[in-house]
Amino acid sequence: MNDALSAAFPSELADDARAVLAVMPAPSHLSTFPFSVVVQDQRVAIPGRIYHDEPSADVVASLSSSQLQLLHCLYTRHCDGRVRQRHLEKVVGSVDPWVVPFVVQLVGEYVLEIVCVIRDELLDLAAPDTLGHLTYGRFLADNPAYFARIERRVVSYWNCYHRRAYVSFRGYPGCTALDVLRSAAADHAGHPFPNFAPRARSGVDGYC
Repeated sequence: MNDALSAAFPSELADDARAVLAVMPAPSHLSTFPFSVVVQDQRVAIPGRIYHDEPSADVVASLSSSQLQLLHCLYTRHCDGRVRQRHLEKVVGSVDPWVVPFVVQLVGEYVLEIVCVIRDELLDLAAPDTLGHLTYGRFLADNPAYFARIERRVVSYWNCYHRRAYVSFRGYPGCTALDVLRSAAADHAGHPFPNFAPRARSGVDGYC
């Protein structure tokens, strides 16, 4: 189990990852459905969901700042959406490369409050040539198939769960987040990135 979760981070963070895993309570279930992405030329495997209770406050206080960041990243994969959001809010403003896939993955999930948190933070990282813009751009340019899958999931969850509140996909917070991410990817790659959002169709409401 610990080896599997350590694989969520680049190798230079192995010692910090082991320190974090040592304070996490034993899981009630095994972590599920990891997804593989490239982070700064290293392939990592991030869990789809984890089932660990959160460690106590005194234990968390014993961690270094870098270890605490890794802890928050892992708990953004928790099975409880409220736990995911609470830990996301601690790291969503980070521009460290290993944090980025944890944030991007949540854009493609169904909890609207989480998508809104990311949308709001990404707007602050959207300016070209800022470190955040460059970091997200590199990650997405290095993982184009993964980003395409995230885009399709955003559209799917909008269509299934949020279309009543957001009749047009253009008004959906996930669409705004995708626009910012796609811009960063295109700037890094030096060419336009494919757009998998729904296209406007004559006589059909609800599309871009």
